[in-house]
Amino acid sequence: MDVHDILEKTVTGLGYELVDIERSPRGRVLRVFIDKPERPRGVDVEDCALVSNQLSRVLAVEEVDYDRLEVSSPGLDRLLKKVSDFERFAGSEITLKLRLPSSGRRNFSGTLCGVSDGKVRLRTDAGDMEVELGNIDRARLVPRFETMKSGGKPV
Repeated sequence: MDVHDILEKTVTGLGYELVDIERSPRGRVLRVFIDKPERPRGVDVEDCALVSNQLSRVLAVEEVDYDRLEVSSPGLDRLLKKVSDFERFAGSEITLKLRLPSSGRRNFSGTLCGVSDGKVRLRTDAGDMEVELGNIDRARLVPRFETMKSGGKPV
C-alpha cells in the first residue's frame, strides 16, 4: 500500500474525512488534514491527537519513513479538491486559481453554485461561469467572520 492509501484507510476507519496530505520537499514532515463533516465546528485538538496517535502506530508498522507527523484541521480557508467538497460547500464564497486561463485570467472569486458533469459553477461579479474540474489548480473557501453587535447578535 502507498502512504496515501494507508492514511485514507486509517483516517476514515476512525470516522474522519481525509481532506489533504502534504509532504515536505524531502518527505521528512508528513502533514495530514482531517475533518468531521457532520460536526459544524469541525475537528478539535482531541480529534487530532486521536488520529495522530493511531497514524503513528500504523505508519511504524507499515515502515513509512518520516521524521515528524502533523495532524490538523483544514482551517477556515480549506482547500476544495474532491467533487464532494464542491457539492458540500455550495453557497460559500471561494477563490479559484486555474491551470489554463479563461477569458485571459487565471484567478477568480465568487459564490460556489455547485458542480455537475465535471464542471464547477461559480457566480462572480462579472456573471456566472463554469470551470472544468481538471482545470482547477487550487480552490479555497474564503473565511467568513461575523461581527457581533453589543447584544451578541451577528451584524
